[in-house]
Amino acid sequence: MPLESDLYAPVKALLEGQGYVVKGEVRGCDVVAVRGAEPPVVVELKRAFGLGLVLQGVDRLALTDLVYLAVGQWPKQMKNVRKLCRRLGLGFIVVSGKKADVVLDPAPYRPRPNKRKAGRMLGEHARRVGDPNLGGQAMRAPLMTAYRQEALRCAVLLDGGGPMKLADMRKAADVPNAAKILQQDVYGWFERVERGVYALTPAGKAGLQRFDRKSA
Repeated sequence: MPLESDLYAPVKALLEGQGYVVKGEVRGCDVVAVRGAEPPVVVELKRAFGLGLVLQGVDRLALTDLVYLAVGQWPKQMKNVRKLCRRLGLGFIVVSGKKADVVLDPAPYRPRPNKRKAGRMLGEHARRVGDPNLGGQAMRAPLMTAYRQEALRCAVLLDGGGPMKLADMRKAADVPNAAKILQQDVYGWFERVERGVYALTPAGKAGLQRFDRKSA
């Protein structure tokens, strides 16, 4: 991995090729480039992308809107890095050997609202009963979603009363999506014993033991 100082020459050559006068280490800025009366360009150099580099870039936005972050290797999560830099209005440069490539130019940015995702989030919030999950819990642990809660209500019914008709389950357990849940059988908890009649599988009994029935 190159040193931070190794990034300077390729970045300087890139900017000089665009007509800038480039100087290093100016009042705490790694690179400052000036072209006539235009706003200056500031570039902060780091061997690898990290929070420290982002904080430096944000600080430099008090000096100019044209701030770039330059790194000596491609970040592993480049897509997320691009999103972050765009959201903050920062440019991004990757230096490979003696060549500096501009990945993103700084520009004002406002993400497009995703009404579909927002609707799904609000729908899940509305359908979920109580607050069964701890915020920040590890994603490896299964979350108690509204869908799982409805499946548990179906499983509780079948565990207590044996095979039942879908219509009876919808009424008894307040599960409007009972037909969809039992037919899809995402968790392997249910089996059809005859047309429109379902029973609980051994996996369903294990699911009831794993999850608190009260959370349904």
